[in-house]
Amino acid sequence: MKIFSAAQIKNGDLFTIKNEPIAFVHLMEKAAIACTEFIHHRYLKTQNILIFCGNGNNGGDGLAMARLLYQKGFDVDVFIDKNKKDFSKDAEINYHRLKEFLGIRILDFTDFDESFTNEDTIIIDALFGTGLNRKIEGKMGQLISILNQIQAHKIAIDIPSGVFADKNIPENGVIFKADETLSLQFCKQSFLHPEINLYCGKIHILEIGISKKYIENTETPYYIIDEEFIRKVYKKRKDTSHKGNYGKTCIIAGSFGKIGAAVLATKAALYSGSGLTYILAPKCGYEILQTTCPEAMYLYGGEDFIKNFTVENDFTYGVGPGLGTDYETEEKLMHFLQNYNEPLVLDADALNLISKNLENLKLIPKNSIITPHPKEFSRLFGETKDSFEQLELAKLKAQELKIYIVLKGHHTQIITPEGYVFYNITGNSGLAKGGSGDVLLGIITSFLAQGYTSGNAASFGVWLHGKAADFTAEKYSKEAMLASDVIQHIGEVFKYLQK
Repeated sequence: MKIFSAAQIKNGDLFTIKNEPIAFVHLMEKAAIACTEFIHHRYLKTQNILIFCGNGNNGGDGLAMARLLYQKGFDVDVFIDKNKKDFSKDAEINYHRLKEFLGIRILDFTDFDESFTNEDTIIIDALFGTGLNRKIEGKMGQLISILNQIQAHKIAIDIPSGVFADKNIPENGVIFKADETLSLQFCKQSFLHPEINLYCGKIHILEIGISKKYIENTETPYYIIDEEFIRKVYKKRKDTSHKGNYGKTCIIAGSFGKIGAAVLATKAALYSGSGLTYILAPKCGYEILQTTCPEAMYLYGGEDFIKNFTVENDFTYGVGPGLGTDYETEEKLMHFLQNYNEPLVLDADALNLISKNLENLKLIPKNSIITPHPKEFSRLFGETKDSFEQLELAKLKAQELKIYIVLKGHHTQIITPEGYVFYNITGNSGLAKGGSGDVLLGIITSFLAQGYTSGNAASFGVWLHGKAADFTAEKYSKEAMLASDVIQHIGEVFKYLQK
């Protein structure tokens, strides 16, 4: 699914109006109908609805919704700034249409107080849309602050007022905090960043009929990893295949007290389809790994296994979980990277070791995949003020080093050397536990070994990891689920894809 900027969204409206053809007021009506149908099918008519409308096109959506919701049987009050009569052209049309309905009160913002609300009230934000380019202050800021304090269900139309579509919120800006956001046609890029996501609540994308030709022909570097993409990427196993068709995965992981990380990464590689799986780990992990992962082959490393790093060109390596960061490990890992030129996957302590000397970044083979969480990213590439700036730095470094960066977070981003960004929307907060990253490394390394391109291995791996976590949370809860439980649900995801 493509993610468009605010300017591209506006151009999509204009293209649709010109080429469908359709009048803007009718496009506004389609948006209002989509939002009305959503509310009509989910909420009781006994709930009273308060709609706060600005003077622009977002306000026009709200004015049209008021009329449509009233016709569906809801009790609706509309609040506007009666001192400002400069509605946009199409909002003006909907304002006059609304005045014909005597059962709908049109009130001034200053008329509102808590007496209008009860436990069944729904507050709808149609104050500012994607065209907003300044922070909200003054009278409108005070109104939004009051609304945020009201104990009622809150729905934002298209975008919570105060939020920008493709950049961070301004410092000290007032933002409407929604329980749900009804985003029209497109998901906004900012929704996928943690600074903004907390204001959006649950996000619903509503189809409003923007030109499919415009969507297909308009280029963007930003995408959401959706099931349509995954089903194109996924390579279904052939009945005539054998283990040699699915690569050789080698996990280099573990140290005293951290053999669990090696177990999780190895099991994840096995469960995600690796043909032959090897594990290079210290002697203290031998019995544990042979017992817990009997399908994997243990490469005996001796007491100081790190000295036995060797380059096997037909192996695909995943390096880092629980590896440790002592000097000897650092020295041997850098020697290994100097002598290995194929794409591999680096995570956790492998990244921490590389970050000790930033010249080490140049040793990462082209088309490799690194999977840092935000702190590991900062150690590698420097501090940034927010996730938007961090993404821009990641794009710069991915292009510079010719690598793929999996920037882990609430909506993990896969950044390619060509400057494309893929946002993942599977997964949940149950993954916010030790071991989750080890599982992800095993999955991505397995896919890379099986012949997926680096970009597809990273995207498919992150999506599958999140989808397995969603199945796991459904069974165990986000609080109780473990990283090892996620591995057990990988098979469910493959079965889901094969339906």
